[in-house]
Amino acid sequence: MITFPNGTTVPALGQGTWNMGDSSLSRESEIDALRTGIDLGLTVIDTAEMYGGGRSEELVGEAIAGRRDEVFLVSKVLPSNASRSGTIDACRASLRRLGTDRLDLYLLHWRGRHPLDETVDAFEALVADGSIRAWGVSNLDADELAELPDGCQTDQVLYNLTRRGPEFDLLPCASTRGMPVMAYSPVEQGRLLGSSALADIAGDLGATPTQVALAWTMRSGTVLAIPKASTAAHVRENAAARELTLSDGDLERLDRAFPAPTRAVPLEML
Repeated sequence: MITFPNGTTVPALGQGTWNMGDSSLSRESEIDALRTGIDLGLTVIDTAEMYGGGRSEELVGEAIAGRRDEVFLVSKVLPSNASRSGTIDACRASLRRLGTDRLDLYLLHWRGRHPLDETVDAFEALVADGSIRAWGVSNLDADELAELPDGCQTDQVLYNLTRRGPEFDLLPCASTRGMPVMAYSPVEQGRLLGSSALADIAGDLGATPTQVALAWTMRSGTVLAIPKASTAAHVRENAAARELTLSDGDLERLDRAFPAPTRAVPLEML
C-alpha cells in the first residue's frame, strides 16, 4: 500500500491503460483484464484523455460500470488544454467518457505553455465542486515540483530498472513532500523482459521477469506501479508480484545489472 499526502491509501500496484481501447478486436479482452484486476485488488486504474483520443477512457468507463466505488480512478489533462477554463472543460469531457461524476485523482500530463498556477487553480476549483478529489502532475522533474503548492498528491513518471534517473533527485524531492511517485511503464513496455540478467534472477526466485521488475519498482513502499495488461492472464501475473519479496542479495544483483544513477539525469519520457 502507498499513502498520498491527503491520507488516502491505495494499493501499490495498479493498472495502466496506455494503448488500450484502440482496437475493437481486443476490446472484450481488455475489459476482462481490467475487471480481473479489480477482482484481484488492483483497484487503481490510470488513464488519460490523450490515450486513443478518449477511447481508453471510454473502455475504462465500460469496465468499471457498476463497480465505480471499488476503483481509485486517475485521468490526465493534456498540456494544450491545461488553461484554467480548458482544464475544467477537459475534466468534464473525461467524466462523460468514463461514465462517472468524479475522479479520485486528476493529473497534468506534462508541462506545456499554460502557467502551472492556472492549471492548479482549475484543479482546486474542480476539488471544490466535487468533480475531482485530488490533483497531481506527471512528467515533471524535481526542480519543477518545487514550483507547486501544497496539495499536489503525486508525480507520475517513467521509472523502471533501466530508467533509474528519478532516484538521484526526483524521488528524494517527492519524499520530502511526503508524496509518493507513480511509475508508468515499469517493465519498459515489455523491453525489460529481454534482459538475460533479469531472467536469471527471476529463475532463481521461481518468478517471472515481469514479477521481479514490478517487485523492484514497489520495493520502497513509496512508488505506485501501473503496468498495462491487456489480458486476464497477464493481470494475474502482475498481481502475483505483490507476493514476491526481494532480498538484499537480490537487490544487489539487480544493482549490478542495472546500475543506479551517480549524477542528475534529465527526466525521461516515452
